[in-house]
Amino acid sequence: MDAMAPRRPGWRFMLGHPARWIAFGLGSGLAPRAPGTIGTLWAWAAWLLIDRFGGIDARGWAVVLALSLVLGWWACTRTARELNIADPGSIVWDEVIAFWLILWLVMPAGLGLQLLAFALFRFFDAVKPGPVGWADRRYKLRPGEAIGWRQGWGILFDDLVAALCTLFVLALGLAVRSWWA
Repeated sequence: MDAMAPRRPGWRFMLGHPARWIAFGLGSGLAPRAPGTIGTLWAWAAWLLIDRFGGIDARGWAVVLALSLVLGWWACTRTARELNIADPGSIVWDEVIAFWLILWLVMPAGLGLQLLAFALFRFFDAVKPGPVGWADRRYKLRPGEAIGWRQGWGILFDDLVAALCTLFVLALGLAVRSWWA
């Protein structure tokens, strides 16, 4: 296999290094269809389990998010380099950290608001309107550039912007709702 040719991710590849476990969301990114959606669903389930049984308060979640962001930057960069793809669809840690950020800020919330947050986030992440599209283009690979920390950050950045757009729409909706109440 050509050293510069992109690699196909799979379970054997993922299990070869802990960075790949993280980047692939413990395998959720290896879903044959809609890995970003599956990764977001995994993030939601993991959040609910950790929040319920992990004994982590809001301040603890802030630390988890900060550490997950730094660790994820490393894992996404390394995995993208090894796959020789600047922003592989199988890397879903960006969805995980972004959706955890949303849940951290909206919880406790009922199932309806959680579903709305999920749907809005998936819309912003998949369609990439406005600022999300700008964030996605900002860190694309330049001609002659090797995959590096810049692209690793780019993998995370557009999803963080999608999370902020989701939070903005939710806050706007809640403000309008309370104003009309």
